[in-house]
Amino acid sequence: MTLPYLARHDLSLMHGWVPVSVQILAAASMIAAVGWRTRRWRRVWVPWAASIGGGLAFTTYCYIRSAGVADESNPAPPTLWVWIALSGTAFGVLVAGWRGARRWRRTASALAVPLCALAAALVLNLWVGYFPTVDTAWNQLTAGPVPDQTDQVVVAALQKQHAVPIKGSVVPVQIPSTASGFTHRQEFVYVPPAWFASDPPPALPVVMMIGGEFNTPADWLRAGEAVKILDEFARTHRGYAPVAVFVDPGGTFDNDTECVNGPRGNAADHLVKDVVPYLKSQYGVSPAAAGWGVVGWSMGGTCAVDLTVMHPDIFSTFVDIAGDAAPNAGTRNETVQRLFGGDSAAYAAFDPTAVMERHGPYRGVEGWFAVNAVPGAATPNEQAVSAASLCGVGSRSGIACAVVSRPGNHDWPFASTAFATALPWLAARIGTPGVPQTGFPGTVHG
Repeated sequence: MTLPYLARHDLSLMHGWVPVSVQILAAASMIAAVGWRTRRWRRVWVPWAASIGGGLAFTTYCYIRSAGVADESNPAPPTLWVWIALSGTAFGVLVAGWRGARRWRRTASALAVPLCALAAALVLNLWVGYFPTVDTAWNQLTAGPVPDQTDQVVVAALQKQHAVPIKGSVVPVQIPSTASGFTHRQEFVYVPPAWFASDPPPALPVVMMIGGEFNTPADWLRAGEAVKILDEFARTHRGYAPVAVFVDPGGTFDNDTECVNGPRGNAADHLVKDVVPYLKSQYGVSPAAAGWGVVGWSMGGTCAVDLTVMHPDIFSTFVDIAGDAAPNAGTRNETVQRLFGGDSAAYAAFDPTAVMERHGPYRGVEGWFAVNAVPGAATPNEQAVSAASLCGVGSRSGIACAVVSRPGNHDWPFASTAFATALPWLAARIGTPGVPQTGFPGTVHG
């Protein structure tokens, strides 16, 4: 299925005329719906409708706080609460004012509800950057194919013919959960053009790609534009780029596992004991830890550090993009309860700082911490503080690392840019053929 012309040409959902137009239409329809009407309408029914909106905004705020979605370093924009409140108010106006209203006012009331809800959704999207464009949203919501998607039959045929394509290929895979028992969704594997040059394929390095708290395995492919970044890298390096596996750490969209083993599922075991052996056996990739890296955004950044420092025999390199200092599902006590069933020892087993201090000197492990610096902010955000702390502990434990700060918000566009910036260093670090070694930019710790 294809989109209309405009939607297929990177029509932004975060900036430009679309969000502004929706908010103007929503405000206009809301004004028309409320109107002046009668004295009783203004004194009784408008306040009643407003109480519905206030209650909806407060309930949503409480949910976001309890779920640990937002924190002081990444608060929800105030306009989100305004539009949520207006959505509830619009519903109240529709119900209370329908009877006796003129046809045009009923039409305005009926339009105000979805328009205010859409305005709230667009502000939410601006906060998280989940759908940068209309095309991204359409493909995600309709489960359309991801960029460069093909099937295993075509990939196998091209490989047997040694037909090196211009771009890489993305293959949907169903990785068995034999070791973990973790119920997960379809995952994806990206193979660069050079992978097709021989049969069996060259033992290329691998990058495990992990998304944020609310996620699908395709998020890095769509919202993060990872395929575009990898294809461009391969184009400038004679077809070589790392193989990338886009994993499912949650099992469902809203199951925040933080990549640990616990009541929400054995996510860590799935990534380490299911995914890694599958890639080695099915795609002939590098068997050594030196050829494996992990890249994660937000929650996935925390996972990237955790997996590497817990399993230096499997992973040698990580890129943590705006992750937390440790698995995070609220306060410390809430995290222990939600992720580990109240077991503090289990939490300590997945706390990167504690893991590094217990492990002692590491050899051959390096990490890149990418953090966003919000323009105008007086102090570093929580992720920047966490990155500095983790890099400090890591450097004392033999892990060479750097904290790389760039302007931006805590959203997918920042994650995409951070990945593109780190990729040359990462690809060289894990042994991608023909990629020269590069050092850390900025200040290096360790």
